[in-house]
Amino acid sequence: MSFRRVVRQSKFRHVFAQAWKTEHCLDDVRVSRVTWDSPLCAVNPKFIAVIIEAGGGGTFLVVPLSKSGRIDQSWPTVCGHHAPVLDIQWSPHDDNIIASASEDNTVKVWQIPDGGLTKPMTEAIVTLEGHSKRVGIIAWHPAALNILLSAGCDNVVCVWNVGTGELVYQLNDAHPDLIYSVCWNKDGSAVCSVCKDKALRIIDPRRGTVLKVKEKVHEGTRPMRAVFLANGKILTTGFSRMSERQVALWDTKDLSEPMAVQEMDSSNGVLLPFYDPDTNMVYLCGKGDSTIRYFEITDESPYVHFLSLYSSKEPQKGAGFLCKRGVDVNKCEIARFYKLHERKVEPISMTVPRKSDLFQSDLYPDTASLEPALLAEEWIAGQDAPPLLVSLSGGYSTPSSKHGRDTLRVKPKLVSQDSGTGTTTPSTPSSTISTTAAKEHKTEETHHSRAARETDGNGERPKKEEDLLNELLAEMKALRAVVLAQNQRIELLERQLARIEDGDV
Repeated sequence: MSFRRVVRQSKFRHVFAQAWKTEHCLDDVRVSRVTWDSPLCAVNPKFIAVIIEAGGGGTFLVVPLSKSGRIDQSWPTVCGHHAPVLDIQWSPHDDNIIASASEDNTVKVWQIPDGGLTKPMTEAIVTLEGHSKRVGIIAWHPAALNILLSAGCDNVVCVWNVGTGELVYQLNDAHPDLIYSVCWNKDGSAVCSVCKDKALRIIDPRRGTVLKVKEKVHEGTRPMRAVFLANGKILTTGFSRMSERQVALWDTKDLSEPMAVQEMDSSNGVLLPFYDPDTNMVYLCGKGDSTIRYFEITDESPYVHFLSLYSSKEPQKGAGFLCKRGVDVNKCEIARFYKLHERKVEPISMTVPRKSDLFQSDLYPDTASLEPALLAEEWIAGQDAPPLLVSLSGGYSTPSSKHGRDTLRVKPKLVSQDSGTGTTTPSTPSSTISTTAAKEHKTEETHHSRAARETDGNGERPKKEEDLLNELLAEMKALRAVVLAQNQRIELLERQLARIEDGDV
């Protein structure tokens, strides 16, 4: 359909999209031919990861973002899955950590060394096993460290604590059919999902309850997608009864009718939405399309404003969307895509032309930082918090993995590639300690500084005893958090058992 342009004031009315020159592309990348409707690509300020074709198992490529040119066939890959990889996602709190979901029914978490791989990586630092069928969707919690959601073709949603390798929540009966999409809201207190039964659901993963359901969000039978927006609204993409592609905006307070619906065209490619919470823009990238459409979401009718589209000659097999920390603020770049061709990865920059060379604060509000707002145990215990923000003024430099761990001090003890294997055992208390000890250190900073002054360099023994005591205290607090979380799970299982005995299920 042809979009009706409404003349209005917006700094994003003239967003200009431009593909990078050929010499800046990645060539000879054998993009996966898997039929699963995922982007097949994940990007962060350090690396680009692409799911590729490989015989004998699941493989994806990880390349430093600065790399360009031909990728040699001998380039080392991440190849630890026993079946094709369906989805990959970088951690929002560590640019060296990536999770992958596969047809081998597992989710694996990998630590990529700074500078990229020097040899094939076959051993994951954590392997998460809980699905009975292939796993096609993974999503990191936006604010809590080490919380990862996975959804499989067994219609089950699992929530994991990656730091301990533990399955903390499992939703078995929320979806009666194949799950197409799952997305966290801004503070990670709820998720929205769409399913083959054409219903949109809002779910509280900690209580295991479906808060709201909207039947037949889109009438068509083709796959749908849903994303939570920063203002709490939900945007969905799908198909009409006449197989026309649609975009709809929903108010979570009242799901009876959509706030806005727009019909796009009659193509059969699934529309993948990429949402930028900083600019409140949505980019729609259809698999098999040669265009990327972009819209601005506002609080004024008609709410979804079509801005423009980027068109090229070749269709895309998938696309990666770079987070705001990686864009070039000096060139007023507000977004960057990495378009997947048959054997090439092509960067596409979205810029807002400005004459001034100064930092454009209106284009770059504070964005989500690497530092998590919560620990996994805090979120499991019921706390919620929006992501911590960082300013992009003066640009953003990505810290090395070591620097990031020293600064945050809340990362799990992840084993680097050079150290050999390091699969985390789910019930190992030390894994829990590793995600909590630093937080205790941060909250007791005054106590530590006082202890340091008391030793005053008179000997190492008091300092070692102090460190040992702090470690024991941190271990006790970490174990207490785990016990509280287990008590919550036991209460939930008891309530479900009571419902079964009463015949409610």
